[in-house]
Amino acid sequence: MQGFITTPLEKRVASAGGVDYLTSTSTEGQSKIQANIILNYNPNDAFTNVMSKVAEAKYELPKASEDPVITKSTGDTFALMYVSFSSPQMTSEQITDYISRVVQPKIETIHGVSEAEILGGNNFAMRVWLNPKRMAALGVSPADVKSALLANNVQSAAGNTKGEYISLSITAHTDLQNQAGFQNLVIKQDKDQLVRLKDVARVELGSENYDSSVYFNKQKAVFMAVNATPEANPLTVITQVKKQLPILEKGFPPSLKSAVVFDATTFIRASLYEVLKTIAEAAVIVIAIIFLFLGSVRATIIPMITIPLSLIGVFSLMQAMGYSINLLTLLALVLAIGMVVDDAIVVLENIHRHMEEGLSALESALQGAREIAFPVIAMTFTLAAVYAPIGFMGGITGALFKEFAFTLAAAVILS
Repeated sequence: MQGFITTPLEKRVASAGGVDYLTSTSTEGQSKIQANIILNYNPNDAFTNVMSKVAEAKYELPKASEDPVITKSTGDTFALMYVSFSSPQMTSEQITDYISRVVQPKIETIHGVSEAEILGGNNFAMRVWLNPKRMAALGVSPADVKSALLANNVQSAAGNTKGEYISLSITAHTDLQNQAGFQNLVIKQDKDQLVRLKDVARVELGSENYDSSVYFNKQKAVFMAVNATPEANPLTVITQVKKQLPILEKGFPPSLKSAVVFDATTFIRASLYEVLKTIAEAAVIVIAIIFLFLGSVRATIIPMITIPLSLIGVFSLMQAMGYSINLLTLLALVLAIGMVVDDAIVVLENIHRHMEEGLSALESALQGAREIAFPVIAMTFTLAAVYAPIGFMGGITGALFKEFAFTLAAAVILS
């Protein structure tokens, strides 16, 4: 696998645009190559480049090898969601067959789902258990059995036949359809004697492999792992999957049941709730402190108004910049709450001073704002200038804190 499959593919994929580095694993009968893209490179462009290179490498692979399968993922160890399918009356093979034909295609069509992977499933396969003693007695080798099976698994176009008003295509196929067909397959012809597969082996419909099994609530089950694309919002993806499952369940066989075993968005939602609660607590504390020092409900209302106005403006800018509401952007808003009221407090205090000197409310507002407008603007842009450069940092740190820095800077400027 390493020499004939992995190495040719690695050489091609490594030259694809957007690929940073490769890791590969080669085992008997399987080769897995993981291409990690350059930081901030468009994942869709990188995916297209890799597909093009793999298509070029297909002609260098052995003829007996299967076509490479390319998937796009975030590289997370765990999937976003695991769904269990179990039935007391259906076998693991029957459950696997049903969800691979009915459930899996529906889930994978949901926007944002990169793959719905079946775990612990057993695909139907015709099992041929060779009998060494019978084979030795009849002079049959395992190679003879393999050659006979390959020779009788062919399908090709044989041409067509035309009449005066009709034309029919002719297909020649030798593929085997059922257990009896496999049993009666001729392995060897010795003069007048035919050696069939049933003479040297036990043929039965079983599982493709018996290497793994999954249990849920002490009952054998088949799992489905739902993975999201890198640019997808996990909350939106899982919400759509949960909406689709009840619709699919209406068409399930009577004994087949599904259950969500693991949902990563539960922890994401809990984290978002904690941050939102922190924002509310911070707003209440800031308002209480303003009232404590200004000693006036009327004076407190003005800084209070700046908090929701600034947050609404920040959300608009976030949408324009393509940022989502996540832990980092919400954390930036938590820090911004105390900053967005600074300008309002300074201006309000100066206006209050003029009112104490005998000026009217309108004159105090105009005079007070005019006097400190430039210092307040300078202070605001100074604060924004402190946080904004973080978003221009390179590497993983810059990519991680880019949204945090620009969200915080935008909140300060809008205040």
